[in-house]
Amino acid sequence: MRTRPPTASTPRRSPAPSGSGASDGPAGRGPRHTHRAAPTGASPGGPTHATHLAARAARWSVRHRRLAIGGWILGVVLVTLLGSLIGTSTLGDDDYSVGEDGRAQSTLDAHGFTSPANENVLIQRPAQAASPEELLADPELRAALADVAARLDGTGEVTNLRAPIALPGVEANPGLVSTDRRSVMVTFEMRGDEDTATDRIDPVLAAVAAAADEHPGLLVEEVGEASADKALGDTIGKDFKRAELLAIPLTLGILLAVFGAVVAALVPVALALTAFVGALGVVAFTSRLLPTDETATSVMLLIGLAVGVDYALFYIRREREERAAGHSPQRALEIAADTSGHAVLVSGLTVAVSMAGLLLTGLSVFSGIAGGTVIVVLIAVLGSLTVLPAVLSWLGDRVELLRLPWHRRADARAAAASAPGVDRKTTSTTSVAGTAGVDLTRPGLTGRLLRRPGIVAVVTGGLLILLAVPALGLRTVEPGMDDIPDDLPIMQTYDRVQAAFPGEQTAAVVVVSAADVRAPQAVGAIDALRERALASGMMYEPITTEISADGQVAKISIPIAGEGTDNASLRVLDTLRGEIIPSTIDPVSGMSADVTGWTAGSADFNAQLNGRTPLVIGFVLVLAFLLLLAAFRSAIVAAAAVALNLLSVAAAYGLLVVVFQHHWADGLLGYTSTGAITNWLPLMLFVILFGLSMDYQVFVLSRVREAYDSGLPMRDAVLVGVRRSAGVVTSAAVIMVAVFSIFATLSQVSMKQLGVGLGAAILLDATVIRVILMPAVLTLIGERAWRRRPVADDDDRGTAVPVPAGDRRPQLPAQAPAPAVPPAPAGHGPFSGMGDFPRHRQD
Repeated sequence: MRTRPPTASTPRRSPAPSGSGASDGPAGRGPRHTHRAAPTGASPGGPTHATHLAARAARWSVRHRRLAIGGWILGVVLVTLLGSLIGTSTLGDDDYSVGEDGRAQSTLDAHGFTSPANENVLIQRPAQAASPEELLADPELRAALADVAARLDGTGEVTNLRAPIALPGVEANPGLVSTDRRSVMVTFEMRGDEDTATDRIDPVLAAVAAAADEHPGLLVEEVGEASADKALGDTIGKDFKRAELLAIPLTLGILLAVFGAVVAALVPVALALTAFVGALGVVAFTSRLLPTDETATSVMLLIGLAVGVDYALFYIRREREERAAGHSPQRALEIAADTSGHAVLVSGLTVAVSMAGLLLTGLSVFSGIAGGTVIVVLIAVLGSLTVLPAVLSWLGDRVELLRLPWHRRADARAAAASAPGVDRKTTSTTSVAGTAGVDLTRPGLTGRLLRRPGIVAVVTGGLLILLAVPALGLRTVEPGMDDIPDDLPIMQTYDRVQAAFPGEQTAAVVVVSAADVRAPQAVGAIDALRERALASGMMYEPITTEISADGQVAKISIPIAGEGTDNASLRVLDTLRGEIIPSTIDPVSGMSADVTGWTAGSADFNAQLNGRTPLVIGFVLVLAFLLLLAAFRSAIVAAAAVALNLLSVAAAYGLLVVVFQHHWADGLLGYTSTGAITNWLPLMLFVILFGLSMDYQVFVLSRVREAYDSGLPMRDAVLVGVRRSAGVVTSAAVIMVAVFSIFATLSQVSMKQLGVGLGAAILLDATVIRVILMPAVLTLIGERAWRRRPVADDDDRGTAVPVPAGDRRPQLPAQAPAPAVPPAPAGHGPFSGMGDFPRHRQD
């Protein structure tokens, strides 16, 4: 049964609930309000299509909850099974190449070159020889060379064996003697496909280990592409297993602390995990257009867990809040759908738009990540708007089952404090119109800061800008061997090989094309290239040349100075491309050359990424602004939200530079600084942070708009909105920071950068920006943020109160009599844009 509007005989409580038929009475019955309150359940900024969609989805799922819950489970199982049947298309090595590096790789593939995994065995004696000849005459060293070569050949997994001395079945290469006159090297290639070499490297590693045991007076150890991949894969596998084991229990623990009930804590995790599993099945279909890789799967898990838990947290907290305010289960769900459901929909679309911006890079690795994360976010939104209301409707108050003891005691104290007869002066809540239990007479820290919003905005914004300044020196590189932890034995071997044979592990590959690269003129040009390379002092022996079967392509491998992606290596690349090739290869008619390799690939990837980054950023900013404009119907609020998000991202960049481009935090996080940031990280951080921070942005702004529509002045509305959203925003931020912080404990430097960048940015966003800076900015904007809707003049028949969209109940006249209803306890009225009002029965 619906309530009737107040009459002269009933206490007046303003504003009245929408849909209840309440309104301001005619003249003589009480003061007429100059502002109309927002309808119960109406979205911030008035009804929008997004709000209607969220509300309709929730109402449908509640009416057909068995179908909603069963359909969700069946859908997840079905897409997972179908996805596993058709398989997921993954990125190949060539898909990562762009620019000149990509052209070189395509030329090699077109002319039958394979890309086998290259391996090296270092043999080093303790003492230095007087000359290379004396070193090679050492009988123990020669015996070790012969033993290593024989054992490697016996595995049947290697080919193209090379050593510094002539041995049976081994090509002699005098360049495999180091300049320190202590070390020699045996090089070889793994048979078969490079992608499967890691799976077949174990017998080779065992053979080298056996040779090392046989020659204890020498250092015998292996390093190369397959062996390094295996060592890294084992380390990463352990890391991610530990991360997975920690992430779910950690999230559950925080949710238990937030809700105080086991069932309520399990619901968000179940939603997030099922959304992720379902997304993996869908990705199997979309990967035909957007191939993916393991990185995309990891990001999907990261984002899926974050948004899935956040969205469920927003929804459940609002539903529980309305139940505690005295609403029926059905009405509490309706309000949650119209408010938190709206916030979830806007936030989800913003995250999806942000991640979709990665498609504009034209880089396959980003396209795979974009496709996967957009899918997992949209599925999480779909679940939050459909199956979540159905589950909450089915559970009802049983969602509070298995409550923790201390939460039961806290609830009992809260109930006692709000019971009739309790002295309200001893409580912390005061019934002020629109405050919904927020005591505006006790401003707290936020209230005191809002008394001088200009100073707060300038000081806080200035500090964040100061933190962002180091980002001007941000330098990016492609992750390589220096991304692997230094304490791994394979890295120590790598460092010894680099010291004895500079550039051996970071060779540049020059791909020369001609009608016949064996023609005298072509041979002369290639010889000139070799001479100029060695004369530069930045390129070294052994320089090897391979000719394609058709004689049209020569593959020239040249060891170069530097670590592969540092300034020294980049200078070598510039010299090759800008001086040596133009003076040796290009002048010969019909000849051309492209440079590939680790250094070239990193440089070309960075060049395209840097060129496309402004386009991605512009795309994300414009669409995010338009989404916020549609959601809140205020250009100034949308612009402020976008600007604050940019500030939080810039501060995160600055923090990354300070921590990872210098060495002061190496011991703290257990890594050695590479002096640069992983090249894919800045753009990835931008789209992830810009999307995720919108969760808090939309949620806080929604609560502020509700309070503002209840008739409060902007400063009070900001204070109410921030306080009412503080708990859920803090809880969501704690979960995200905890999960992201796990990545900072992983072994790879790039993963540490990802964890620190995301965790620090979310922490800054949820505390400094949402609690201090954004309230100050909104207070400065003041009444310009939203236009208050005037109330039409009452006539003799009274004014009908607007009914929420989708509510087909008839509007009742304002002057209808109403029974006297005892007021709700102060501080416990429902807060959905109205303030406190009498409890009423629901149909």
